[in-house]
Amino acid sequence: MESLINLNRVNEFITNNTHLDENGNKIHTPVNYRWTHGATDLHMGDGLLIYSFIQFIRAKVCVCIGSGGGFIPRIMTQARYDLHQQKIFEGNPQNEWGDIGTTIIVDAANGVGGNTDWTEENSFLRYNFQPQIILETSERVFYDYFVRQDIKIDYLHIDGDHSYEGVKKDFELYSTIMSENGLITIHDTDKSYHDTIVVAEGAKKDFVPFDGPAKFVNELKNNSEWDLVNLKNFRNFTSKATSTGIVLLGRKIENE
Repeated sequence: MESLINLNRVNEFITNNTHLDENGNKIHTPVNYRWTHGATDLHMGDGLLIYSFIQFIRAKVCVCIGSGGGFIPRIMTQARYDLHQQKIFEGNPQNEWGDIGTTIIVDAANGVGGNTDWTEENSFLRYNFQPQIILETSERVFYDYFVRQDIKIDYLHIDGDHSYEGVKKDFELYSTIMSENGLITIHDTDKSYHDTIVVAEGAKKDFVPFDGPAKFVNELKNNSEWDLVNLKNFRNFTSKATSTGIVLLGRKIENE
């Protein structure tokens, strides 16, 4: 039996930045903050959930608000590429990327909540995944880009400003431009993660504790428009990296 997942692809492009040294040997450098998603070299952690969500709803426009190492944008682009290879979008131009939408990163790149390593034009993320990158605050991008061009989002990942006010604003703005069956995930929603998180493979535990996402998610439990599922990996393997929590949101379906 063979693995359903291409573990070589995962190891060399999704969970690591892979380069050749002067002797032609492959050097794998872990993607920044991948451990917050419970990811290791061969395991995508909650990235596999996001990949599956995008596949399930056949998302074309995927938006990631905030991304330190570009882990989730890689997942988004890989999922869209695979949908094209699976011939889900019939009738689209048959080029490499499928011309079926885009992955958009919205990040002020101001160092708040974490530092980015993909802003340079020759970065591993830009070269290998070609996302659309908008370096500006999420509020300004909402009005100046999405609203102005009347763009609807199929899949949204919120991982930017981790203050309560910041997470709330991102949700309240961007949830208004989601497509009919669009899905939203909010990252870092486990309020106790900074006390119990396991950081594997020598990754540095350098996060400043914050509880903004957890506070806002608790408030969302009574939201009349969106259903909420709070996902944790419950730290089943104490020697492996554990996710800092992720919440899935989808619109409520009215009973007929």
